[in-house]
Order: sequence, then structure tokens, then C-alpha cells
Amino acid sequence: MPPIEQLQRVPLILLERLQRQGLFTTGLLLEVSETPTRRQYLADQIEATTNDVNEWRDEALLLNLASFGPREQEIFTQAGILGLADLLAQDGDGLRSRLIRASRELGYEPPGDVTIAGWYEQAHTLEEE
Repeated sequence: MPPIEQLQRVPLILLERLQRQGLFTTGLLLEVSETPTRRQYLADQIEATTNDVNEWRDEALLLNLASFGPREQEIFTQAGILGLADLLAQDGDGLRSRLIRASRELGYEPPGDVTIAGWYEQAHTLEEE
């Protein structure tokens, strides 16, 4: 599970509050915010909004995709994809094109077609849950 510090959308003060709640990984964040009631409870505990928590969940879901690490996060960010909703807004070919272009802009080897297809399929599976 990626460390919670990898979330780009969390302001520093709220990140510190999350850590004081014992949330050190994105997996723990996803677990404690699994239902709307739990999201509201977490938001109340750290003086955030449920919209904030929903955005962090969206990004945490992206970071927890299979074969996804810091370099992939950098590529996705360069491509303008910060969360699962951004990924789901793409069609398969559009996602592939954006990731290849972003990889080249950063000077990285682009992810393979099988990997990109896997992320796309996994994102759609997570959307259904």
C-alpha cells in the first residue's frame, strides 16, 4: 500500500491530521472511509469535508492499482489523470495515447499495452463496487 504522503490532493495540515488518526497508508484511508457514514465521520474528525475525503479516496484508488508505483503516478499526473474518475473518463485508446505522450514528455519508457489495459479494466471493476 502506498504511503498516504503520496496523495497529491491532501493539504499538509489535513495530511498531519490523517496521520494523527493512524492513517499512514492509502489502503487504511480506503478502509476507514468505505461507506458514506464513515466518510462523514472521518471528515468530522479531521475538520475536512466529505468532498475532500471523496477526492482523496479517488486518488487512493488510482494509487492502489496493480503495477502502479511512484513513476506511474508521475506519468499519470503529467497526463492530467489524478484519480480513478479521471482514468474512467478516458476510453481505452485515449488513455493509452495520453500515457504514452506523458511518458515521452518525462523521458520515460511508456507502460506496455497489457499494463495499460489492465489498469483500465481494474478501474472499471473498482467503479462497479
